[in-house]
Amino acid sequence: GEDSEVIIKPRALFNDPFRMGNHKMVLCDTYTPNNEPLPNNHRQWANKIFNDGLHEEPWFGLEQEYFLIDPETNLPLGFSEEKTQGQFYCSAGAENAFGREVAEEHLQACVYAGIKISGINAEVAPGQWEFQIGPCVGIEEGDHLWMARYLLQRVAEKHGVSVNIEPKPVKGDWNGSGCHTNYSTKNMREGTLAKKGIDYIHEAVEKLSYKHDEHMAVYGSGNEERMTGAHETA
Repeated sequence: GEDSEVIIKPRALFNDPFRMGNHKMVLCDTYTPNNEPLPNNHRQWANKIFNDGLHEEPWFGLEQEYFLIDPETNLPLGFSEEKTQGQFYCSAGAENAFGREVAEEHLQACVYAGIKISGINAEVAPGQWEFQIGPCVGIEEGDHLWMARYLLQRVAEKHGVSVNIEPKPVKGDWNGSGCHTNYSTKNMREGTLAKKGIDYIHEAVEKLSYKHDEHMAVYGSGNEERMTGAHETA
């Protein structure tokens, strides 16, 4: 407590779907009193990288998978060891879909807030859902994802359930959760006189292939449990 001062700087403004009216929610990043970004303020360097490439018109689309957890059992809603995967994906019906009221209310909250949410769906495991953010250009994608995650926590809190976005919250023969990134540049989408769009895509894939381990190391902890080749992971 001897040095707890944190300076917050507003970065993105959203409508407040809970208080409504003139109320707003502000996404900020964090700095020391000496105007140095805090160690966990990754937005400041991400923003620089994204802005350096804006001439490429980079589009991002993120697919955030998550589990809704019963806090009393610490298991996903509707979970049973006797069940197997299959009937829950994009499902309907009380025996298949668990937590729809949370997913639907979250969608409406995001729309009211002005978040660029483009869809939701029930996922492969029981109590597992997904929402999609984008397409957005540059750092806007990250800002909208973070606010959408916050709104999901608030909506789930209202319904008495927890949100889990860990890569493999349920061990065994069950799908994990990812935040899949869809990405393109103007050249990838439209091509140029010199090359087709697919040629730019192939070039990018090849460059990424040399950095696989390096990238996995910074994508967050636990991904090695999910990226096994099974359960819809390559």
